[in-house]
Amino acid sequence: MRLRWVRYTVLGAALVTVTNTAPVQADTGDPFAGAPGAGDPYYPLDGNGGYRAEHYDVTVGYNPAGHQLTGSTRVDAVATQAMHTFDLDYSGPQVSKVTVNGLPAGFDRTDEHELVVTPMLPLLPGLPFAVQVEYAGAVTGTDGAGWVFSPSGGAFVAGEPHSASSWYPLNDTPSNKATFALHATVPAEWEVMSNGVKTHDVVQGGNRTVDWEMRQPVAGYLTTIAIDRFEFLEQRTAGGTPLLSAFAPDALQAKGIEQRLPEILDFEEQLYGPYPFDTAGGIYVDTDLQFSLETQSRPIYAPWTDLGTVVHEIAHQWWGDSMSVQHWSDVCLNECFASYTADYLWPERKDGKDVDAQYRETVTKYHDNPKFWEIALQNPGAGNEFTSVYYRGPLFLHALRRTMGEAAFFAAVHDFAGAHRYGNASMPEFRQFVQSRTPVNLDGFFGAWLDRTDRPADEFLYPGSLRS
Repeated sequence: MRLRWVRYTVLGAALVTVTNTAPVQADTGDPFAGAPGAGDPYYPLDGNGGYRAEHYDVTVGYNPAGHQLTGSTRVDAVATQAMHTFDLDYSGPQVSKVTVNGLPAGFDRTDEHELVVTPMLPLLPGLPFAVQVEYAGAVTGTDGAGWVFSPSGGAFVAGEPHSASSWYPLNDTPSNKATFALHATVPAEWEVMSNGVKTHDVVQGGNRTVDWEMRQPVAGYLTTIAIDRFEFLEQRTAGGTPLLSAFAPDALQAKGIEQRLPEILDFEEQLYGPYPFDTAGGIYVDTDLQFSLETQSRPIYAPWTDLGTVVHEIAHQWWGDSMSVQHWSDVCLNECFASYTADYLWPERKDGKDVDAQYRETVTKYHDNPKFWEIALQNPGAGNEFTSVYYRGPLFLHALRRTMGEAAFFAAVHDFAGAHRYGNASMPEFRQFVQSRTPVNLDGFFGAWLDRTDRPADEFLYPGSLRS
């Protein structure tokens, strides 16, 4: 995610955030009930216990007139414990029917986003099961947590850390990634964009039906549906990856930026390894959106998007998408790397910018501003995830690079991303991995940059070539 209003600077004495403090996780006390949350320290009721989702098959119809949604979602999962009841995360329109393994199931909605399901027959650990949920009704527009309505009358879904539950039921935690398929029907004059590969696009009668497949596992908030009167741009990388990008009616001016996507992908493959998905592209909306978001394989770009924003969101395809956080406290793995790629590596290697000088100028500017240093990069706290990772994160990575040396740093980050391809990672794992790749003792460095809430000591602030 790249934020319009922060743009990596401190806004006076305060920082804008885009998250809310999470409620305390409920404890059912029932050993045969899947937990109502996955236990993320920041969002304990996100996700669910008792099973792992493996695939989502989402069938929706959407009528822009009245914002009416009909849906039928199948969740293929495996039980990790014996259960007579379990939860799905869902905050969308009214549910009319739920089945488990083809048999009618009881259901209830509790809290803000819990769909409690009681199957007719108990579920046994280690065995697969399938849940089908049918629902329909009007959707409500939000700002960064689900449906967003476009000036043309279209709509799209975007938000971090929450958005997916507004349009289909799921296990909504980045620690449970699954493959994803979408089958969407809209009036014939509208187009549909989503993640992955478009496998079907047919107009019949007055409707258009479009199928999409995300064949690599994806976290829920990185899935999307976008409906608009799009114009398209098809490209291909030098290595043959097909690219499909879409532009809302008042976003056509962004085509010039998106035409550089093959160049951007080639640049980032050199840094982080082969592009991890079957296809790439972008969805350029013309709605007054305060962020752009790295929706998997096809980011959503706000009207203010510039080249740096595209570089940032494409870096997320490695850092955040293919390799996802274990918990939201690990968000530096997403945003520190995307910001460093866009704000330091691209300007340095493409434009010849002196990034050591850029680093020193930034440190000098905020050297004596305690607000700049007060939010830790590792475990910043619920509600502060999307703050210091943008403006302190690039400084941390540049100082780490100068501490380790060029060869060791770039080999380590390349290999770490590759080792966690299609999986999850944590900041403690990153620290341990990086330490294993250099003889330099990094304990003090990591403590100063990641754990502390004040300015690092000069020995960590000005390593190597950063010394004056």
